[in-house]
Amino acid sequence: MSLRRRGTAAVALAVAAVLSLGACGSGSAGNGEEGSAGKKDKQSVAKGGKDFADAARKTAAMGTDAKPGQWPRTITHAMGRTVIKAQPKRVVVLDVGELDNVVSLGIKPVGLAPTEGSPQLPSYLRNDAGTPKNVGTINNLNLEAIAGLKPDLILGSQLRAADSYDELSQIAPTVFSIRPGFTWKENYLLNAAALDRTAQAKAKLAEYDAQAKALGKKLGAKKPTVSMVRFMPNGVIRLYANASFIGTILKDAGIPRPKNQDINDLAAEISAENIDQADADYIFTGVYGDPKATDKSKAQGNPLWKNLKAVKDGHAFDVPDETWYLGLGVTAADAVLNDLQKYLTA
Repeated sequence: MSLRRRGTAAVALAVAAVLSLGACGSGSAGNGEEGSAGKKDKQSVAKGGKDFADAARKTAAMGTDAKPGQWPRTITHAMGRTVIKAQPKRVVVLDVGELDNVVSLGIKPVGLAPTEGSPQLPSYLRNDAGTPKNVGTINNLNLEAIAGLKPDLILGSQLRAADSYDELSQIAPTVFSIRPGFTWKENYLLNAAALDRTAQAKAKLAEYDAQAKALGKKLGAKKPTVSMVRFMPNGVIRLYANASFIGTILKDAGIPRPKNQDINDLAAEISAENIDQADADYIFTGVYGDPKATDKSKAQGNPLWKNLKAVKDGHAFDVPDETWYLGLGVTAADAVLNDLQKYLTA
């Protein structure tokens, strides 16, 4: 199948195929970094999959050899090679990471697939993102709505939407990273390559890196340990680890983690009954979706919570889920660094 944009008839066929199959995607992401398990290629890059650990290295090797301003350009990405004929003007993004990426590069996307737990446009991007139309959610794409926007570029990830790639690529040139999350910097450069804005993206990452190093320097040699606690639906509590968006930010700033979070994984999971495993000098808590659908109140009502060092010292803080966990881009990373500066250097 050609990866070039097809005509109106091909788009209609793609949409018809989608409608005949029913809803696209399955399951729920629940955290901005973990997708539903569908095809084998999605499962391999999900948490615990055989390709999970190598996702950042593999994404870094993707992109284009086109020079600035050169069109057409060929982008190598997670699903193959895509030819983009001209500078994209109507971009659809299939996750909040891609949304953050394109908005940070001065582009207002025409379409967005938000997460199920946070269906609104993220507040931290609202001033610059314009008014993108919702095209379903990250796990239930509406291909008819996407086609109706007549995009000239679609940005997403293998983990989120591998099952829909063939149909999407009939609608417009489609470029997929491997997965969101700890690969956010590599994903940013891949998206920038498709938009011919690599120099701008590299400059943004350099500014972020300088800010992270400055925070680490300000904290000195004896940095406090930080525990990342996120309350999920159905009683799941996650302690986010190194292979996560927030994990990369803490690592870049040289901020140490408790031993049970200093692992090369997305997160460790605990329950309200063993919330004492979340202890550290500082605890930052997030909530995915409706707090009432989680065990947050149960966990924080547990005497074990009240005896945690961070809680007794007044160093346990609620933080915005949309930046700390769902942001997955440079704008969110900058916001997290600003929050860390406020809390850790007060």
